[in-house]
Amino acid sequence: MSSDSTNALTPLNIAILTVSDTRSAEQDTSGQFLENSVLEAGHRLVARRILPDDTYLMRALVAQWIADPEIHVVMITGGTGFHERDSTPEAIAPLLDKTIDGFGEEFRRISAGEIGTSTIQSRAFGGLANHTVIFCLPGSTGACRTGWDGILKSQLDSRHGPCNFSALVLRKPDRAFRRLNEVIGTVAER
Repeated sequence: MSSDSTNALTPLNIAILTVSDTRSAEQDTSGQFLENSVLEAGHRLVARRILPDDTYLMRALVAQWIADPEIHVVMITGGTGFHERDSTPEAIAPLLDKTIDGFGEEFRRISAGEIGTSTIQSRAFGGLANHTVIFCLPGSTGACRTGWDGILKSQLDSRHGPCNFSALVLRKPDRAFRRLNEVIGTVAER
């Protein structure tokens, strides 16, 4: 792993979604940790929401963020376990153009050193949709710290080598978003 400290960081626009049936903004320590980490790393927070663990609400919001040319990264915390209400993978996977298999694998590898075999119950995963990278993390603050410190901080840093996601997401076209606004406007006029 290397980092080119001679170049300036290219900040990314990041949206954070907390999936929880019980947390309020005041109780959202995982979302707050991610927000603080994003800002401390020099990126821009462009949206932060809390939604209940509802497949269609999650899918609708994340689809909107994916279509927005100003959003480069979506981080989701919560809903990745095996409880009957945990449905983040089922909500988000259909939106992906490609999966980032290594994200979930690396998250569980790092996490095993912290929580042992309990890591097998994590369904953390990542993917790419419309030049937007999406990372789904467990809902605990510790798991968000593991994901951020162990993977995301470097992979979202334009100076990290030999590769990172920065160059990919900065090529995001705005054609789809303009077309979406045209369609929404047409439907709204009816």
